[in-house]
Amino acid sequence: MIGKLDLYRIFHVVSRNKSFSKAAEELYMTQSAVSQSISKLEKELDIKLFNRTSKGVVLTSEGELLHDHVDSALSMIHVAEDKMLEFKTLKTGELRIGVGDTISRYFLLPYLEDFHARYPGIKLNIINGTTTEICSFIKSGKADVGICNLPIQDEQLQVMPCKGIQDIFVCGEKYKKITEKPISLEFLMRLPLIFLEKKSNSRMYIEHFFEKRGYQVSPVFELGSYDLVLEFTKINLGISCVIKEFSNDYLERGDLYEVMLEEQIPKRSIGICYLKNVPLSRAARKFVESVNR
Repeated sequence: MIGKLDLYRIFHVVSRNKSFSKAAEELYMTQSAVSQSISKLEKELDIKLFNRTSKGVVLTSEGELLHDHVDSALSMIHVAEDKMLEFKTLKTGELRIGVGDTISRYFLLPYLEDFHARYPGIKLNIINGTTTEICSFIKSGKADVGICNLPIQDEQLQVMPCKGIQDIFVCGEKYKKITEKPISLEFLMRLPLIFLEKKSNSRMYIEHFFEKRGYQVSPVFELGSYDLVLEFTKINLGISCVIKEFSNDYLERGDLYEVMLEEQIPKRSIGICYLKNVPLSRAARKFVESVNR
């Protein structure tokens, strides 16, 4: 079939022009080459496709039938080629992004807005999950890229840090007095603590920090929403660990106060990740570039 495709294209042009010479001009071929191609196709199909007349050529009944199918098939090929061009120029397609609610709200939204403005034909499919779930989405093919809290240790994934973040402890008005000077980790452990639930990467990072220093975290509240952590802290239900960059509005309004520690928690990053050995789609590649520029 692949070997006959050029013959079918020539046949289609001859059928439309009803002339070997006019078809030759359109195809930038000699009339002899066009005639030989038609003869070859007729021989391979064992069917006479044209009747020669003094005014040109006319399709036989078998030729008419073949022409209808070839015309339809070539039209479908042209549509497919147009679609490929649209994908190439990012006029159509889909981008599946795995991301958690917190990063989506406090980090990703401006990038999504910019990407959608530049490539409105690309459908954005946002898949929510924890860092662990997002990594699974990527490896199972459900997501093209993920935006996660780092660190991530996975040999199958390419991980690119894109924004530094700082974990801090904050409190409401009731505990404001402890913000007057840095406090020890031992003193902090005696306070009522509010943390995200255990499956979150942020929680695991903080727990690891304290465990290395011999402390076991025992929060009074474990919450599944970052916004709830902020609100619980605001109404003085405890001291919470939050990401400073995502809590600036609360800090600037005076709803929350930063609790300084004698030993600062090391900075970490938000990163974008994707499979190492699978090429990114054009849309995914452009998105990764936009986040990292």
